[in-house]
Amino acid sequence: MRFPYPVAHEVPLFLAPMSGVSESPFRLLCRRFGADVVVSEFISAVGIARGIDRVLADGKFEPAERPYGVQIYGADADVMGRAAALVTELFRPDFIDINFGCPVKKVVKNNGGSGCLKDLTLVQGIIRAVRAATDLPVTVKIRSGWDETQRDPVGIALRCREAGAQALSLHARTRTQMFSGRASWDEIARVVEALDVPVIGNGDIECAEDILAMRRQTGCAGIMIARGSFGNPWIFGQGRDLLAGRPKRSDPTPAERFAVALEHARLALRLQGDTRKTALEFRKHFGWYSRGVPGAAQLRERLFQIESMAEAEAVFLQAAA
Repeated sequence: MRFPYPVAHEVPLFLAPMSGVSESPFRLLCRRFGADVVVSEFISAVGIARGIDRVLADGKFEPAERPYGVQIYGADADVMGRAAALVTELFRPDFIDINFGCPVKKVVKNNGGSGCLKDLTLVQGIIRAVRAATDLPVTVKIRSGWDETQRDPVGIALRCREAGAQALSLHARTRTQMFSGRASWDEIARVVEALDVPVIGNGDIECAEDILAMRRQTGCAGIMIARGSFGNPWIFGQGRDLLAGRPKRSDPTPAERFAVALEHARLALRLQGDTRKTALEFRKHFGWYSRGVPGAAQLRERLFQIESMAEAEAVFLQAAA
């Protein structure tokens, strides 16, 4: 099945949309290391429709990120349609993705994200409104259901397709599971069999071997990587090696990890500015890049005290030396 936007490989690898993580600097880095498609952090349709600058800023991207999608969330079909029209006009991404998967309380309390899954009529109304508002491809990201009593990934996926979704990503857990237990890859396989559009598998991709295993078990058209990419953009290239039948390239050395962390910090500095907010939000990346590195505890202690990206650059330069 063909994707509704251009992809470089038969089985594309996606960087998942993640709040506070899949920002432009990290998206650029993952593209360079082999991610085929990247998606924005999930963005509030209400914030977009109101023209709030800090919300709109989350949709901006660099040309090197393409193919790039903007993911929006909300529980009002009219507002979602207006947001889709604005995203189309202001940013011209390669596609618009609708978030029906986020399990975070502040999102679902207003029936956004996976909260929409309690009302599939609402889900279909949102998809139709977004399709009517844009000439861009429209895709969706779902979970397997709200809870175990409403767990029906095939039924949800079919309703989404009927309403006009042109590709679908499934995180094969329910909302009430959050990130606990194991994702049901068998459910991804059943959705792949049921749909006539590309299905992207998501859930429990922790290493390159998981990418190959999901593809073999489910037959999914693409694989979406979330937490497995934290401090580990190498997972995309290693996964591509295995999908292509090549030996997996080596894990990065500590020096290579620090060099990429420095590159990431410099991208953040260029794209987001040398503010205390940028530095504070970047601290989580420090912890991820230093995992398993000798002296990691002492390095993290220094990095978690930084107040600017310039300070972070100095620490990583010293570590990489």
